[in-house]
Amino acid sequence: MEEIRMKLLGEKFPSMEVVTTHGIKRLPEDYAGKWFVLFSHPADFTPVCTTEFVEFARKANDFKELNTELIGLSVDQVFSHIKWVEWIKDNTNIAIPFPVIADDLGKVSNQLGMIHPGKGTNTVRAVFIVDDKGTIRLIMYYPQEVGRNVDEILRALKALQTADQYGVALPEKWPNNYLIKDHVIVPPSTNEASANERKEKIKSKEIEAFDWWFVHKPLK
Repeated sequence: MEEIRMKLLGEKFPSMEVVTTHGIKRLPEDYAGKWFVLFSHPADFTPVCTTEFVEFARKANDFKELNTELIGLSVDQVFSHIKWVEWIKDNTNIAIPFPVIADDLGKVSNQLGMIHPGKGTNTVRAVFIVDDKGTIRLIMYYPQEVGRNVDEILRALKALQTADQYGVALPEKWPNNYLIKDHVIVPPSTNEASANERKEKIKSKEIEAFDWWFVHKPLK
């Protein structure tokens, strides 16, 4: 039996079969070669969750352009999910294109650490970004009373993929950082020789930097 505990960054997403509004799915196997964002919500037919679902739906194509699929989850039954998705379409004219996991027994939620007893018996607003190899890359937790910022989730996803592709780090609010704008951060020197080499390049203005340990550059 798998130990029930909070999942950690860098761990493999646990294999599981889930019931969704789009039928049975196997995670992470059905998304092999793709990234996915799994996000939980406390309950169907709640105002904050509805605003989040609408925005996730509106930005669904932006996620797809990044080879990423969206998956919702709550401890409600699939019948409730279906009726709520229908209500959203009927009342906001927004169709929900992604599957919603029905976790009425709480098995998935407990396995992923989405139920925090201090916040009640429903799932908190958890977000898991999982890469195309099934590895958990980012986790966010919001309380039930505070809605998420979908743009920030999208930004974080872009930053993760950029870091992987170019071997760089990304600053606060990238690509709109106060100090270095849309530049990316070059990994710091790991020995004296390379640090001294950077100092010389800074003096000759061959590279942009605040210091040898804080070097930045345009992405391309």
